[in-house]
Amino acid sequence: MIIAISAVVLASGSLIPTAPAAEQTAAQRQQLIEGAHLWSIYCNQCHNARPGSEFSPAQWDAITMHMKTLSNMPAKDMRAIKAFLEFGH
Repeated sequence: MIIAISAVVLASGSLIPTAPAAEQTAAQRQQLIEGAHLWSIYCNQCHNARPGSEFSPAQWDAITMHMKTLSNMPAKDMRAIKAFLEFGH
């Protein structure tokens, strides 16, 4: 059996692996793309953006809640960034 794994390339040249298409909705794919884009914008404004693999999903929960408060970021933007960061776990 062959399983197709796809990837998305952002304008910045970053490669975002995506789960097999059967496991992912169009909305989920769009949220990952948006999250990667927003991550590179918001997180690099104040410090070096951290890769998603650096922290566990539970740690990202606390970190993103804190960063959302500090940055006054819209909740939908933070949800997209968090989805992108947790994708690799």
